[in-house]
Amino acid sequence: MEKVPVSELLLPEAKDLELKLIYGKKSIHSKLLTNYRIQKPGLALAGYTDHIHSGRVQILGNTEISYLSGLSESVALNNLRKLCEKDIACFVVTKNLRIPHILIEIVKEFEIPLFRTRLLSSMAISGISSYLEDRLAPEIIVHGVLMDVHGIGVLVIGRSGIGKSECALELIKRGHRLIADDAVHISRKQDYLVGTSNDLLKYNLEVRGLGILNVKDMYGVNAIRLRKRVELVVNFIDWKQDEYYDRTGLDEQRYDILGLKLPLITLPVSPGRNMAVIVEAAAKKHLLKYMGYDAAKEFEEKLLKKIESNRKVEIKKVMRTQGVE
Repeated sequence: MEKVPVSELLLPEAKDLELKLIYGKKSIHSKLLTNYRIQKPGLALAGYTDHIHSGRVQILGNTEISYLSGLSESVALNNLRKLCEKDIACFVVTKNLRIPHILIEIVKEFEIPLFRTRLLSSMAISGISSYLEDRLAPEIIVHGVLMDVHGIGVLVIGRSGIGKSECALELIKRGHRLIADDAVHISRKQDYLVGTSNDLLKYNLEVRGLGILNVKDMYGVNAIRLRKRVELVVNFIDWKQDEYYDRTGLDEQRYDILGLKLPLITLPVSPGRNMAVIVEAAAKKHLLKYMGYDAAKEFEEKLLKKIESNRKVEIKKVMRTQGVE
């Protein structure tokens, strides 16, 4: 399980959340967030804490603060203690509401960070969830090139020096866009993957013999993208004369990245093959399959029908030769 300290809510990247730390300077580094989902305590403030999850941000809006203020001090303290015993990561009070003194007393007792923001609860929940989804997303670095080809995020992998970057350069010349070369940072966002480049390699493409090329400067901003959903993996391998390669497209392969299995196409590389054109065709084929059309399966169905038709004709011929009608 991925974890980030509560202190990351105060990073410059989170400035749009407008969070101000009211209490917890000593504990913001030790308290950990383990889930991007946000909770509003609701019934927990009435003492029912069975469905409170640890490691989450607890949002206190106008309803929650008003309810707390209407309780007797002893009841409010008791209910808040039961809530904090659930290993709360932090509290966020929205709409710049006045914070009840009993809440400050409790967070001091349990050393729980307390924030306040001027944002409405709905905006705070949306913003914090989105921010934490990025921070908590599991990530892996893959050696390859990530391209946007006809709107499909294509990850090209293969041994070093096989021609991935050269293929990417040709694809860029054909109007497609580069996301990352060499080290592709891939993070999992729920049930899909997003690929980016790191800051050092951003916009750059390494071509042996030429060195580092800045794609943004050479081909313009239309030739690059900062991030893209990864949908298809193309594996470049060395051509071997006596090796079997799929010739129909019926042998569906998968490539596992962070627990998600993506469609995999294995392409043998040999002199004279225009790999950029083939990758472009692979992206179009994937797009057509996504829209419900599969040329390989259609061919298989036609072939089976033809075989069945020929079989019936042969049976009739045999029956005629035997005098059977």
